[in-house]
Amino acid sequence: MESGMKTVNGIRMHYRIAGDGPPLVLLHGWPQTGYCWRKLIEPLAREHTVVVPDLRGYGLSDKPRTGYDKRTMAADVAELVSTLGFERAGVVGHDRGGRVAHRWALDRPRQVERLAVLDILPTREMWRRLDAELGRGYWHWLFHLQPDLPERLAGQDVEGYLGYFFERWTYQRAGLEPEAVAEYVRAFSAPGALRAGFDDYRASFPDDAEHDEADFAAGRRLAMPVLALWGEQGLLGTLPALDIWREYAHDVTGAAIPECGHFLPEERPEAVLSRLRAFLS
Repeated sequence: MESGMKTVNGIRMHYRIAGDGPPLVLLHGWPQTGYCWRKLIEPLAREHTVVVPDLRGYGLSDKPRTGYDKRTMAADVAELVSTLGFERAGVVGHDRGGRVAHRWALDRPRQVERLAVLDILPTREMWRRLDAELGRGYWHWLFHLQPDLPERLAGQDVEGYLGYFFERWTYQRAGLEPEAVAEYVRAFSAPGALRAGFDDYRASFPDDAEHDEADFAAGRRLAMPVLALWGEQGLLGTLPALDIWREYAHDVTGAAIPECGHFLPEERPEAVLSRLRAFLS
């Protein structure tokens, strides 16, 4: 696996690349970096050229003060893929990376050959369904929207704040090894990293919401095959995930991953690998 840096869409974007074959892009979520795919890169690289970026604001990529709407973040990754010499790619996105991947597939459908979304529902659907019950699990969406306060409070104890989510959102807790947690804490302790991660959430409303609402009203749906996977013991395990995704895409398959929480690539990498291989073949 090689590590590289490219200037794309006005920022420096860090990425890892491995393997040979049809390109496959893996997009991480919050509060993580491309490191979250470490258990899947090598087996997927046997059949694909695997590209693993750190998204805008995350990891070793630049942390500008603007550009965290998913349209801009998707443009970052689209330009990276083009710069690396690929016209089309399969895309797998987890958590916030799944939202970037969804926007990428809407804005540039010819570039995204297949799309897998891990443990998310469309952002528009999250806002529509945010009642008291869902709010108990997704309270951080509203907290992270606030200006300045999340940085001030979480910045006093980065390890404690991130550790709360790693502990609460996992079912297979051994999947997030202490060294992995330490890597994420180190990444989010860098200058600007907490703010950038919260800006990712802040862009969800109103910017992302306006883009998503306009697309849905215009009848734009995903035409490429879509695979939706989620953790059976996670928050999405209580919602009709496939039915919801079928309102946003024409060709959707998927399933819950048993005995799994939110962090699918780390908690149940073998089960995720099996599903991805069948979908991508």
